[in-house]
Amino acid sequence: MGELIVAEVLQGFKSKQDFQRSKQLFASLDFFNLGGWDLSLKSAENYRFLRSRSVTIRKTIDMFICTFCIENNLPLLHSDRDFDPMEKHLGLKVL
Repeated sequence: MGELIVAEVLQGFKSKQDFQRSKQLFASLDFFNLGGWDLSLKSAENYRFLRSRSVTIRKTIDMFICTFCIENNLPLLHSDRDFDPMEKHLGLKVL
């Protein structure tokens, strides 16, 4: 689990109880810092590559998540169609 994912998921909970329960579950997972200079550059390169293929990714956070997974050879569990072109064109592994 990365800091950007934690923030994105937890901000979506409406009830305090669901938020607290999920926060505890996330705390039990391995945690990664997704940012940094190198990942920022690689994310921008991946975005530009996709754009050259007429694919526009709507959220920068998705590019960071995708690039982190690719660079660390980690599969991504998601239910977001925005990751489909990343799988097709960048080799993102998905569960």
